[in-house]
Amino acid sequence: MAKPTTLGELRAAGHEPTTVRAELRRNLRVALAEGRPILPTILGYDDTVVPEVQNAILSGHHIILLGERGQAKSRLIRGLVALLDESVPAVEGCEIHCDPMAPICRRCRARLDAEGDSLAVAWVGREERYGEKLATPDVSMADLIGEIDPIKVAEGRYLADEDTIHYGLVPRSHRGIFAINELPDLMEKIQVGLFNLMEERDIQIRGFKVRLPVDIVIIASANPEDYTSRGRIITPLKDRFDAQIRTHYPRDVATEIAILDQEVPASERDGCPVRIPDFMKSIVAGLTFEARSASDINQSSGVSVRATLNNYETLIANAERRAIVQGEPEIVPRISDLHAVATSMLGKLEFEYTGEERS
Repeated sequence: MAKPTTLGELRAAGHEPTTVRAELRRNLRVALAEGRPILPTILGYDDTVVPEVQNAILSGHHIILLGERGQAKSRLIRGLVALLDESVPAVEGCEIHCDPMAPICRRCRARLDAEGDSLAVAWVGREERYGEKLATPDVSMADLIGEIDPIKVAEGRYLADEDTIHYGLVPRSHRGIFAINELPDLMEKIQVGLFNLMEERDIQIRGFKVRLPVDIVIIASANPEDYTSRGRIITPLKDRFDAQIRTHYPRDVATEIAILDQEVPASERDGCPVRIPDFMKSIVAGLTFEARSASDINQSSGVSVRATLNNYETLIANAERRAIVQGEPEIVPRISDLHAVATSMLGKLEFEYTGEERS
């Protein structure tokens, strides 16, 4: 069935404006009722992190995920995009995807008044309603919130005119999900701007106040040590994240191996079959587990699951190299191949030596 292309057709089809929180909640309820996993590629969180994420979505909360590197925080956030509707109607040509029945920007409101039911409607996919930014000290207010566009000013608009704004990533994620990785690395003034947008629904650019009631769910990630350190994040912003969820590494070697099999499937390479003995997988996963409990390694930075994956790939590569040189019919890693993982393992560790340095 063809989708409506004008506001009149949209109204005739019975479309009702809804918030992104209600949309996520509705789709999660359907998934739970049908017994479908909402994060099928995230392993080891079924009894810990996933129920807490579900509770936060049902509550309509902004979420902060706390965990060391390599705990699938970014993948978890991106996986939640699947809970958005496949597509939603928006005013055609609007850069922040205004709902045709409830536009928030002045340009779309003016078009609605002028065009009425003939207002053109476009359909926006769920991926277009997801925004993501890695927080670094050089992230500016223009990146996240917006800035005055000098080209629009040169065209004759006033500086105080809302139409002169070039919107940043957060407004462009209106009616969707916005993710910020490593939140404490944002400068304080950027944190204040973000807090103001989350709480007051207005933005201030170059001294001009603009009311912009964006409908958005913000999900952030952070290292627990940075997030709890005094001065790394302003208290009002911390208070606006309604749900604080702690992620973790796999609790047992079997889960680590399951992640290994999912992420690095070993079938064949250029026609040469690959056969991995189970005990070799256990050694690779066990090596990472030992590193996560070693006193010489900085546990606050963590030992990423990527260490296991990269070690496994290196192990297979060394066995492949040997098979090519020796003319072996299949690729089978051996104990003698384990020395090769040093190149992939050492780059994933941060050592902590007390007293005299050791090699």
